[in-house]
Amino acid sequence: MSRGGSGPRQPGGGRQMAGPRHRDRGKWQGGWRGSASSSPRLRGEGRGEGALPRAQNRGEAPSPDRLRPAPAVGLSPQAGRVEGKVQTATVTPDESGMRVDRFFEARFPGLSFSHIQRIIRKGEVRVNGKRTQPKVRLESGQTVRVPPLKMEAPTPRDDAPAAQKDRAFLKSITLYEDADVLVLNKPMGLAVQGGSGTTRHIDGMLGGLRSPDGQRPRLVHRLDKDTAGCLLVAKTRFAAAALAKTFRSRSARKIYWALVVGVPKPRQGRISTFLAKEEREEDSFMRIAAHGEKGASHAVTYYAVVETAAQQLAWLSLKPVTGRTHQLRAHMTHIGHPIVGDPKYFTKENWQLPGGIQNRLHLLARRIAVPHPRGGVIDVSAPLPPHMEQSWNLLGLDTKRYDPIEEAPGE
Repeated sequence: MSRGGSGPRQPGGGRQMAGPRHRDRGKWQGGWRGSASSSPRLRGEGRGEGALPRAQNRGEAPSPDRLRPAPAVGLSPQAGRVEGKVQTATVTPDESGMRVDRFFEARFPGLSFSHIQRIIRKGEVRVNGKRTQPKVRLESGQTVRVPPLKMEAPTPRDDAPAAQKDRAFLKSITLYEDADVLVLNKPMGLAVQGGSGTTRHIDGMLGGLRSPDGQRPRLVHRLDKDTAGCLLVAKTRFAAAALAKTFRSRSARKIYWALVVGVPKPRQGRISTFLAKEEREEDSFMRIAAHGEKGASHAVTYYAVVETAAQQLAWLSLKPVTGRTHQLRAHMTHIGHPIVGDPKYFTKENWQLPGGIQNRLHLLARRIAVPHPRGGVIDVSAPLPPHMEQSWNLLGLDTKRYDPIEEAPGE
């Protein structure tokens, strides 16, 4: 977490400096056709008249207002444990904006997700007396009919060996934490969520951090399995609802670092395409699609060259405006500069990996800055993962260089 105007604090190191020598040379040029107007720099967000201070770093004295616990919500301690009984629940302000299926998942941790989907689909769940759908978002004050529930076996005790290991691991990769949010430094190669053949993932480990009132931390956004860096987690329902609105409104600012083949021209630019998912044998990938094509979504990325290595490789800073699957990886390939070590989108034939550089995805979710649910700004930076640090050292790239992407528009 950083406070002040000299750039983000590096975990285990100093601040990223923005000296005049680099500031003038790296100033954002702008002027692309169709680009949005400039937005304030990340480190300036949350300031100005009436703005609250940034969220504190873990080593600083916490603000009492910032760290006050979110109010406990939900049914009585016995609710959800009595099978064969119809209940009525009222949506609290903290749960406003929550999807119906996530509402049940939060209120009744013992329910299987398939059971939740089934009772909603069959019409057993009613909102204000009417049938609903799993993805419908609830509003404060609405009443929800809760049918008789089939509860699964109790979750393992929090002091079970696996939960202890998960808690210790999550603590070891925590970049920032307060009563509402958690920012993790996700390692490369660790999945964020489960899937076919994936048994160990961040989402599964979060169950070990369940609060005394039964609230389970939940993911706010996603990262690819092979992308390292900042992953934001909500610890309370209140924070989850607030941060979900932040991401939907594109108020969150994310910066990625990547090592790519060649040097893009111009050195600062805007990539705007449509992306669509395409299945290929047992795999899927995102391809460039035409406007209006079925399943295609608009994707916008700003990029800036920070430094180069013999004009053969370039360190890019990337700011995605939209958050499409594999957006940065697909966009870099689209402009002819794929990310080094990308097993899915690397397209250069007969290209030789420089000696000493590992054939792993060189993409880092470097920094995230979002409004805190209770005021102020969360602004956290992640260090280079080991394989990228090795490459930076080998190529002589300086992580303290000024990052020109901060001047890029926010939209």
